[in-house]
Amino acid sequence: MIAVFIGGAVAMIGSLFGTRYLIGFFRRIGRGQPILGKEDLGPTHHMAKQGTPTMGGAAIVIAAFIGWFVAHLRHGLAFSNQALIMWACIFVMAFMGFLDDFIKVRKAHNRGIFWKKKGYLTFGITVLFLWWLVTATNVSSTFSITRSSYPGWDIPWPLWVIWAAIMVWSATNAVNVTDGLDGLAGGSALLSFLAYTVIAYWAFRNPEVYGLVNPLDLAVLAAAFAGACGGFLWWNAAPAKIFMGDVGALGIGSALGLLAVTTNTHLLLLLICGINVFEAGSVAVQMGVFKASGRKRRILRMSPIHHHFELVGWPETTVIIRFWIIQGICVATALAVFIGDFTRGVGQ
Repeated sequence: MIAVFIGGAVAMIGSLFGTRYLIGFFRRIGRGQPILGKEDLGPTHHMAKQGTPTMGGAAIVIAAFIGWFVAHLRHGLAFSNQALIMWACIFVMAFMGFLDDFIKVRKAHNRGIFWKKKGYLTFGITVLFLWWLVTATNVSSTFSITRSSYPGWDIPWPLWVIWAAIMVWSATNAVNVTDGLDGLAGGSALLSFLAYTVIAYWAFRNPEVYGLVNPLDLAVLAAAFAGACGGFLWWNAAPAKIFMGDVGALGIGSALGLLAVTTNTHLLLLLICGINVFEAGSVAVQMGVFKASGRKRRILRMSPIHHHFELVGWPETTVIIRFWIIQGICVATALAVFIGDFTRGVGQ
């Protein structure tokens, strides 16, 4: 447990000061976030935010890694190949996000050169890393909800790789969609990572039930990301002094998806990332209705749904706090399902 606290605390301090450094750096070079205008059907009510420093998510990912690394300096916690593969995937995905952010800032337009191809590229990368994870470690390749044996359906590993890649890739896109209001994505992710800290540590204390590969290492990784998100929120809370950017959204999303894979909580991810599912689903529904109506009707005033509530009159901070509350309810429900399964079917 001490290693978990060390990882979270070091990551929070690193993110707090690292984000402050990035704010000053981007202000000095005069580079900031472009906002989609009316011609791109963007949130014109956010035009006042144009020029705010971005790519702050780099501080989250780097601080989380430092926190995770420092926790291993304490005797008793070994570096696991499973976590190292996860970190490799997280850094590659974050780098993809960094490239997109850099091009957006350089071109002064909120669509990077990869915006049409980024989905295909990131999915291909995710497939490669999930293949590496399943072939190089003892991660379970069953279909699961709260543990590998529930329901415990065996899946041929090639199909499992595709299934897991879809899950991780969807998480990255869902976090990216959520990152539209000050602090919304960061605060939601913090709650999700706290949930995975509890789940992984619970599995560490009950190895005969869950049989996870290096669960304590997973708990430290989740705690480090939670702490890093907390430090970032100090500067990202409304009115934000810096934005997360794709570098943060893709890094955080891939970390959440990989934690679901490695803790055998595949379907529980839908609850743990409940607000992200809600946000991404709103975009899918909006696009579906728009195309089905011959490009004439929209069910929301604007998607993702947080913009819809802004346009119906909710202040931005009201939307953020209410969405955080919804995320908290989703996370609490997910933990109740996880612990309820333990006490009902396993703990007796």
